[in-house]
Amino acid sequence: MLLALVLFVGVLSIVPLGRLAYAALFPQGSFDAARIADILGGRRVAEAVVNTIWISVAATLLATVTGTLAALMTGLTDMRNRTLWVFGFVLPLMIPPQVTALAWIQAFSPASPILGPLGLSLPPGTRHPLYSMGGIIFLLGLYNAPLVFLSVRASLQRLPASLLEAARANGAGGVALTRDIVLPLIRGGIFAGAALAFVSAIGNFGIQAMLGIPARVSTLITLIYRRLSSYGPSALNDMALLALLLAALTVLGMAVTAWLGRRGDQRVDAAQRPPRMALGRWRLPVEATAWAYLLACLVLPLSALFGTALVRGYGQPLNAETITFENFANALFHHEGIREAFATSLWLTLLTVAVLIPVAVALGYVLVWRKGWVARMLRLASELAYALPGIIIGVAMILFFLRPLPLIGTGLYGTVWVILAAYLSNYLALALRPILGGYAQIERGLDEAAQLAGAGIFARLRDIVLPSLAPSAMAAGILVFMTAINEIQTSVLLVSSRAQTIGPMIIFLEEAGSSTLAAAVGCLMVLLVLVLMGLSLIVGRRLPEGVLPWRD
Repeated sequence: MLLALVLFVGVLSIVPLGRLAYAALFPQGSFDAARIADILGGRRVAEAVVNTIWISVAATLLATVTGTLAALMTGLTDMRNRTLWVFGFVLPLMIPPQVTALAWIQAFSPASPILGPLGLSLPPGTRHPLYSMGGIIFLLGLYNAPLVFLSVRASLQRLPASLLEAARANGAGGVALTRDIVLPLIRGGIFAGAALAFVSAIGNFGIQAMLGIPARVSTLITLIYRRLSSYGPSALNDMALLALLLAALTVLGMAVTAWLGRRGDQRVDAAQRPPRMALGRWRLPVEATAWAYLLACLVLPLSALFGTALVRGYGQPLNAETITFENFANALFHHEGIREAFATSLWLTLLTVAVLIPVAVALGYVLVWRKGWVARMLRLASELAYALPGIIIGVAMILFFLRPLPLIGTGLYGTVWVILAAYLSNYLALALRPILGGYAQIERGLDEAAQLAGAGIFARLRDIVLPSLAPSAMAAGILVFMTAINEIQTSVLLVSSRAQTIGPMIIFLEEAGSSTLAAAVGCLMVLLVLVLMGLSLIVGRRLPEGVLPWRD
């Protein structure tokens, strides 16, 4: 089993990334420093690097401030209806970024179906405010704020009640308590969330492409996409170098935030969850601000997306005479490309879940109960493929599967199988996290007793481990399915005329001028996400705490 896990992780994660590094640094079999300097020193590449760093850092700061404030509000105060608010705050994280970008574009366009009837839309001919570097930073910051929120909320749940009660007994008010005790103790969680937000921002293709390409704001991720789309495999070695540069920036950002989070000693004694602070006379203003945020950042853009999908032509006013469900009918039944793309995404995602859950169960057994350097390397390899931007995995898979493979005699590039390989590589760590949490709640003695009784490893996994891990495995399957079904970061470079997935379809439709049809597809994606999140809440009480991020 250990050998099979090493081969699985090695072939799908380590070898493709190694092939990427080799193609970037040794394209002709030897290291050419002049070529590297020529590519990285070009004006367009330098501009893309500067834009990438500035956008990612600024968006991370916005996400960190917004997510931390939201976590403090819901984690420390007696705010009413917290569960519903948390669900709404985390929901944008589960919506595909290209759908989010499309919704915001249509919400604040001169033809906005929501702001237009209210007389609040921009005058015709006005440049869209989101088609700018500031627009990209703003939307990435809001999109990634839930990542910081989840990390900070987890730190707040570990705060010792004794420290807070002692501070209150000495007359500390809510502001002083938060500033002098809470924030220093949760600094590690804040920086961990900032690292997640930075990785997400630097690799978020959907928002950067939807806003940056029309605005001519070039970033590394859009530069790689546009050059590969224009020149094809002939540009792979040069784009591998840019992908390696993007990976280096990602790792550097994570290292800086990890270093900042480790400064100082933040260890505290374990204790019960601290009591919530009463808002008192501030209750109404705080709750009004919180719900206004959801109204502006969630309800308004999604309403505009739905309104655009209900008219025949983009820019038409939304009224009783123009409302039609023709776009939804075309997306579901009549548009062959959309129907095939959705079918391909569905069976690829189901197959990904079917493969990854058993692999994650077996890998979790090794990581939790079989310590050693092999387990550490497996953990690092699986986490690395998930942490790196998806477009890097896409370039690595093209390089690895472009040439004929041994035994098969043909390459997989341009087929659905290379997309499946990318999904298996990219989402193994996501499937593993809930399962590792489940292993922490299993008594190891049951496995050891079965081993003494002569049960083999596969029998123990089937009869002892898997029944105990069923809720965690179910949560892992839900998370992988929800993430992969609308995925765009990895597959945007791997789709072809023979293999289309639903994730990149919105960008293709928007570029072709079919905005109303793109809006209908986006609405269907959002509906699918809501259905899956609703189903997960139904069975949520049987799942380990913290597995589903939208549960309070």
